Amino acid sequence: MKLAIYTRDKQVDGSFNDGTILEKKPIGFPQEGGKLMPYSNLFYWAHAWARKTSTIPEHPHKAFEILSFVLEGEIDHYDNKLKSWVKLHAGDIQIIRAGKGISHAEKLYQGTSIFQIWFDPNFFKTIQTDPSYNDYHSDIFPIIDKNGFVRKILKGRGSPLQMESEGVEIEEIKFKASDVMMDLSPESIHSFFVLSGSLSISGKKLLTEDFFIVSNTSQVVIRNAIGATLFLISTPLHLSYQTYAERYLSNEQSSA
Repeated sequence: MKLAIYTRDKQVDGSFNDGTILEKKPIGFPQEGGKLMPYSNLFYWAHAWARKTSTIPEHPHKAFEILSFVLEGEIDHYDNKLKSWVKLHAGDIQIIRAGKGISHAEKLYQGTSIFQIWFDPNFFKTIQTDPSYNDYHSDIFPIIDKNGFVRKILKGRGSPLQMESEGVEIEEIKFKASDVMMDLSPESIHSFFVLSGSLSISGKKLLTEDFFIVSNTSQVVIRNAIGATLFLISTPLHLSYQTYAERYLSNEQSSA
């Protein structure tokens, strides 16, 4: 088993609007110099929270699939395709398939916490497609309760969430038992964020907002996890296309 750990203090810092919105980024943009570069079709992962109600002004995106997961509180979202504001509550998800280009704005209310995660669906193909978006409300996602933990399937079997990015599965996992063995696909890279509580893996203790990656294994044992919640994204170990990050990083390295 291959294990990599990125504790909260090792993640990239970010902010908006004079610090009214703060961020920790397990995966920052390549130019931000973080310890973790994009991998598989995961390009960017930010955990953002609002110390005061604040609006991020309208700004453009292209090609990527951008998912917003409301962890706590609520947000208002505007884009130039819908041309109106939509409210999302805790547990809701929005996906923007940016395609040829779309602009949007976000208002985070005080106390709100979100993930914004970018996936590369084959950038050099989707940059030629029309943009689209969907909102998904919390109560439509399937829940599986067995083997000592409760899995909420956000992307995968039984979930209505549709993505162009290949081989992506997303779950929220709540632990009811202290020690749990989880089955994993050895063909995927499994990226975990500790949403709450603490746990141990391979003798290493992880705390709330720590991030870790597991690969090259079909099982992992999570210990001392009762009451903890994990957010898991599984992405392919091998993709059928070259990502934007692979081309970007290879160009940077060749010019260095």
